[in-house]
Amino acid sequence: MGKPTRWVTETGPEHSQWYIDRFRRLAAEGADLAGEARLVDALVAPGSRILDAGCGTGRVGAALAARGHTVVGVDADPALIEAARADHPGPRWFVGDLAELDLAADGEPEPFDAAVVAGNVMAFVAPGTEAQVLRRVAAHLRPDGVMAVGFGLDRGYRLADFDDDTVTAGLRREHRFATWDLRPWREESGFAVTLLRRPAE
Repeated sequence: MGKPTRWVTETGPEHSQWYIDRFRRLAAEGADLAGEARLVDALVAPGSRILDAGCGTGRVGAALAARGHTVVGVDADPALIEAARADHPGPRWFVGDLAELDLAADGEPEPFDAAVVAGNVMAFVAPGTEAQVLRRVAAHLRPDGVMAVGFGLDRGYRLADFDDDTVTAGLRREHRFATWDLRPWREESGFAVTLLRRPAE
């Protein structure tokens, strides 16, 4: 692992278990936890390979797997990966630093049709690694593969910096929305969902 993520430095040791318990409770209550997955599912062909980057407890990846996609999830927090493996068997879940992502070394050399970076992941990576995270995730996409990234704009990662980092990572922006259910983007929006594409080679 490289530099400590903000998930580690800006939360307490009990935060991971709180997060696990929260999403287990929401699932048990029947909450809609698949909004991100519905959007990504609409972007790809049936049976696609999808990378859930910063997968947390696996809720997005599990919803995509239920729709027939092959899913690989990666998160830096071992407790969250343990919960993903327990709650959502089927996809492959790995502990890993997105800034150093190399899934070929973990036996997953095949490129992905899409990647999803949800749950404020970009605001939780280690400071200064944002462009490298985007670059490493993009490197796992096939040419013309798509990436969907969503995060709150009140979490210390400016949208202008994100846009600069996507250019540095070699990604092309195609669309931006204010929510995962595609409400129109406005300058005053507090959340951004950006659809990016790795250019075809």
